[in-house]
Amino acid sequence: MDIVFGLLWLLAAFLKGIICQGVYAPPNVRIIHSGHACNVEEERYSERVYTIREGETLELACLVSGHPRPQIRWTKTAGSASDRFHDSSMFNETLRIMGIQRHQGGRYYCKADNGLGSPAIKSIRVDVYYLDDPVVTVHQSVGEAKEQFYYERTVFLRCAANSNPPVRYSWRRGREFLSQGSDKGVEIYEPFFTQGETKILKLKNLRPQDYANYTCTASVRSVCGIPDKSVLFQLTNKTASPTIKLLVEDPIVANPGQTVTLVCITTGGEPSPVLTWVRNAEELPNKSVVNGGTLTIPAISTEEAGVYSCVASNNVGNPAKKSTNIIVRALRKGRFWITPDPYHNDDNIQIGREVKISCQVEATPAEELMFSWLKNGRPLRSSERMVITQTDPDVAPGTTNLDIIDLKFTDFGTYTCVASLRNGGIPEISIDVNISSTTVPPSLTVPRGKSPLVVQEGDTVELQCLVSGKPKPIILWSHADKEALMPDGSMQTESYDGTLRIVNVSREMTSMYRCQTSQYNGFNVKPREAIVELIVQYPPAVERVYMEIRQGLGRAFTLTCRVLRAHPSRVLKYEWKLGTRLLTVGQLDTRDETEYHVRALNREGYGAYTCDITNEAGTGRCTFLVTGKAFAPEFYYDTYSALWQSKPSVYGFKLQWTQMNPSAVDRIMAYRLGIKQVGQQRWWEQEIPIEGDIQKGELLTYNLTELVKPEAYQVRLTPITRFGEGDSTERIIHYSAPVNPHWSKFHCNFEEETICMFTQDKTEEFDWTRHSAAIRDTKYTPNTGPSSDRSGSKQGYYMYIETSRPRQEGDKARLLTPLFNVAPKSPYGNVALNPTYCFSFYYHMYGKHIGTLNVYLRQKSQTGQDSSVWTLSGNQGDRWKQARVNIHPTSSFQLVLEGIRGSGIEGDIAIDDVTIEEGECRDPPPNSSDRVLERSNLALELLGAFGRQGLPESNYQRFIPSVRENHGSK
Repeated sequence: MDIVFGLLWLLAAFLKGIICQGVYAPPNVRIIHSGHACNVEEERYSERVYTIREGETLELACLVSGHPRPQIRWTKTAGSASDRFHDSSMFNETLRIMGIQRHQGGRYYCKADNGLGSPAIKSIRVDVYYLDDPVVTVHQSVGEAKEQFYYERTVFLRCAANSNPPVRYSWRRGREFLSQGSDKGVEIYEPFFTQGETKILKLKNLRPQDYANYTCTASVRSVCGIPDKSVLFQLTNKTASPTIKLLVEDPIVANPGQTVTLVCITTGGEPSPVLTWVRNAEELPNKSVVNGGTLTIPAISTEEAGVYSCVASNNVGNPAKKSTNIIVRALRKGRFWITPDPYHNDDNIQIGREVKISCQVEATPAEELMFSWLKNGRPLRSSERMVITQTDPDVAPGTTNLDIIDLKFTDFGTYTCVASLRNGGIPEISIDVNISSTTVPPSLTVPRGKSPLVVQEGDTVELQCLVSGKPKPIILWSHADKEALMPDGSMQTESYDGTLRIVNVSREMTSMYRCQTSQYNGFNVKPREAIVELIVQYPPAVERVYMEIRQGLGRAFTLTCRVLRAHPSRVLKYEWKLGTRLLTVGQLDTRDETEYHVRALNREGYGAYTCDITNEAGTGRCTFLVTGKAFAPEFYYDTYSALWQSKPSVYGFKLQWTQMNPSAVDRIMAYRLGIKQVGQQRWWEQEIPIEGDIQKGELLTYNLTELVKPEAYQVRLTPITRFGEGDSTERIIHYSAPVNPHWSKFHCNFEEETICMFTQDKTEEFDWTRHSAAIRDTKYTPNTGPSSDRSGSKQGYYMYIETSRPRQEGDKARLLTPLFNVAPKSPYGNVALNPTYCFSFYYHMYGKHIGTLNVYLRQKSQTGQDSSVWTLSGNQGDRWKQARVNIHPTSSFQLVLEGIRGSGIEGDIAIDDVTIEEGECRDPPPNSSDRVLERSNLALELLGAFGRQGLPESNYQRFIPSVRENHGSK
């Protein structure tokens, strides 16, 4: 007994070591499709190309492996400027685009990352196929005129269609097919300045028979089922480019709210031209109405002004275009300023000196702007002492000036500038300016105690500059110490009362602010200015703001709270608490952090630790949640043959997981397993006891039985320690016909792109290719390869080796089946000695250069030693044949199908309908070579010994998963 127990412990420890090293794995990724693909092919052995018709559904799935379960992210390179998918990412295994459009073509990347090694990235190029309706355009060249007869008149018919792949064109005149050389008067050529396969039909020295119906047919050769498209053009002696006429004035001047109607008519052109309206480079206003050549804009506004163009096109010659400019009357932004006598170094207005009053208005149209002046409400005319000028070369357009020469006491009063438009329809703008003995230049001061201004972050603050003078000018606020935007997003902020109000002030707004007078609505003198300093205080910013710490009882740890920034940064006090219980207090002098040490954690030590660091502005808090909760388990998704069936109506599932950071907290004593049918509310729960410590990376197994077909189940797993329940994790178990059912057989006909989880051996020179006879490959070689799959269907798929260039004689391609387990009938049964399986497949080896097809058995217990079980060379005729061979694996195994290129290009070898089933082949062909491999199975023999000695199952059942998972690895 002691020997058996000792051997079992040694074996369990050894296998556990293997698990710890081998379970965690970096991600691996593969892209497959399940949408409406026209074709999927390999390109240059590095990029897969997925061809799809526009409007179909793109569906790409990212198959990943690796542990922990990798996170999947889809991204895309830019297909065009209008395609915004590349600005974002999609975190899902399946990428689905309904009704795909041409701009959505491009290279799609699937990235899988689980934190181990480098992320795995695979890409596939999506090529969207489409064909637009072709368009025929006509141009002509005319020779010299003489007595109303032309020496030569040549017509060019150009056919163009947007397409992918490149389009091919054909021409017909009536029912006659036109080709180069079929008619001396017709020339077909491709101009060097066009892309693709654009074809131009040149009718030289136009003849009577050239007046006919011409049909251009565009074709992409039915790829993706895209039909040909045609366009008909009738060429007559009346065929001519369009001419048009606008029945409106240019420009059109309208008042706001007026309805504007533009009329465009065609005056020539055959076929009849189509009329369209455009506005500048923009769209027409939403409320505009187009009826043929008439454009109506109801209740026009100033924003809808601009150049409107009528365009006529009939695909003959160049389109005709006529334009008119719509101007909407408007008066905006009335301002004034007072300029003292420029000949005296004094900004004040004084009797006997000159003073100028300026008035400015923005007007549309500018030539209709008119000004008039009033004094105390009475009209004022220009005189020798009161000089009125309408334009001033020193100022902006739309300005009028009133110069008062030799100011007298009687000149004091209110002067009014009135702006209007000549043709009316727009309200006038009036601006009043008072000239009196109290009219004085402005001055600026900052109220006492308002600079520097100290506030708390988040407050609402008002910066003040007192402005005196009459009239009071507009005050402009800006940063004085840096080039930065003001809180409203502009470089300068206007204020009419000298106050700048900032809501919810932030620390970034600490600055020196300048207030200065504007020349508008005041004196045109040197600006007055003042400075206000704003200081924004804010509480300490700390790290960690929040951190969860998981610890077991009796352990020591340290908590650190660090100050990142604070204002003011002096007199920082700290206070540590556990819940509401005060732990310690102190003050930070030169340090920027404080620590709290726990020497031995007890049960009362669990909870939320807080560290408050305080200054005049407030408090910053670090929070540490110390807990004994275990981390979540990580489900293992790469279990091969996890699902099994032993009864017709139920199935079983091998649930496997590892524990994240098991040593971070106290020992995990059990797991609470919850399971329910998807869509149901009721959970069934059970505890799974755990003996001993769980190692990092240890693979744990629990067999779920009596699951009802075909229901899916939601599984929840929660670790339990002395502290209590830890974090849970969930997954969904879906029923599917198992790839390796131990009671049935494995069969693959390669109809799905996943090819039944077969994989390529990338260490060899080239790969096997999935192919269908319905898709003619660009490397098609006659006199070799099958014309259908094994069932005789041209739409069916098979795998083959392509032996055309650049392949050379002796190059190998290897295709590997999935890994099959030599597993018992029941979850805990023993493996029979020397189990026998029948491996069968169909092969097609036709061509005078056929090389060799080999089959090898690869076992997990025989690393690097592939055993040959079948081989065949040379031409076997143009038909499918079946091969069957008995194999006797003693551990997990794969079959390797190796194709070797012969001496030439007529050497394609194909396989189809691969089957593996339990039991001997009923009628093995004569070229099979059976070899029995006998291996001892120490682990399962030890478990069998336990059963024979009558030991309780609980003593050894926990080791069964580990032993079974690593069976054959030693």
